[in-house]
Amino acid sequence: MDIILQIKAENLSTVKDLLLKDEIVSRASMSFKEGKAFGVDGYICYISGTDEHCKHALDIVKAKKTDALAEEIEENKKQKIIKKIKEEEDKAMEGFGSFLG
Repeated sequence: MDIILQIKAENLSTVKDLLLKDEIVSRASMSFKEGKAFGVDGYICYISGTDEHCKHALDIVKAKKTDALAEEIEENKKQKIIKKIKEEEDKAMEGFGSFLG
């Protein structure tokens, strides 16, 4: 399962701290990026893991419904962002591979 969270700039350090220190969520693959490159305000967090990892991450950031630390990006936009992230990762791996020769 993959999710993309949109995080307000002022909440970034809190969200990072909560997710990276959590015993369940920390086992998932996570990356934090500036949202600007993806047409999103603030920052994004891309989480790829099991259903348990992703659902627990959502529970953490939405612990207070009225004052959520982050929001899940809707499906259509999420797929576009994931595609762009994977393209960036592929380019980075190609560059790294040519560096090693």
